[in-house]
Amino acid sequence: MPEMLGLPVRQVAYFVPEIEAAARAHSAQFGSGPFFILRHVALAKNAHRGIPQRFDHSSAYGQWGDVMIEFVQQHGDEPSAMHDLFPAGSGRYGLHHMAVFVDDLDADIADFEAAGFPLAQLSETPDGMRFAFVDAASTIGHMIELYEPSDALTGFYTFVKDAAQGWDGAKPVRELG
Repeated sequence: MPEMLGLPVRQVAYFVPEIEAAARAHSAQFGSGPFFILRHVALAKNAHRGIPQRFDHSSAYGQWGDVMIEFVQQHGDEPSAMHDLFPAGSGRYGLHHMAVFVDDLDADIADFEAAGFPLAQLSETPDGMRFAFVDAASTIGHMIELYEPSDALTGFYTFVKDAAQGWDGAKPVRELG
C-alpha cells in the first residue's frame, strides 16, 4: 500500500452540476470560503485510462478550516475520472476525490497501481504542472488526486487559505483568470 495514509489530505473535492451554486450553498451552510472560480481550466494534455481525451471543466476553490474545498463541473460528456464515478447524464453528483501532495508523481502513480489503485486520469496544465487521479473507488468510494507540490501550486493553496483568514462572509464567490 502506498504511504498515502501518512499524507495529509490537502483538498476534498465534489463533482457538482454548477460550481457557483455549490460554492454559495457551502459558504452559507458551513462558513467556508471565499471561493475562487476558474472557468474552463486550461490543459495541455489529458488522458483518461491511457486514451487522450478532452477534459473541459471549471472549478471553484475555497477554504474550510485546514482543508481546501473544490467543486468541479465538467462541460461535456467525454470520458473522465469524474464520469467514472458519476456517469454523464446520470444526474448523480457527490464526493469525487481527496488530494494529497506526493514527492514523485510518476513513482507514486506506479506505487498506487501496484497496490491495486489504477491510474484513471493524468492531466497537464500549459505550464507543465501534472496531476493524476488514481481509482480507489472499490475500496474507499472515491478517487485520490496526486500532485507534486510546485511553488505555483503551494502558492495557490496559500492564497486561498490566506483569503479565508478573517473573512467576513462578503462576496463568497470570486472569479479568477
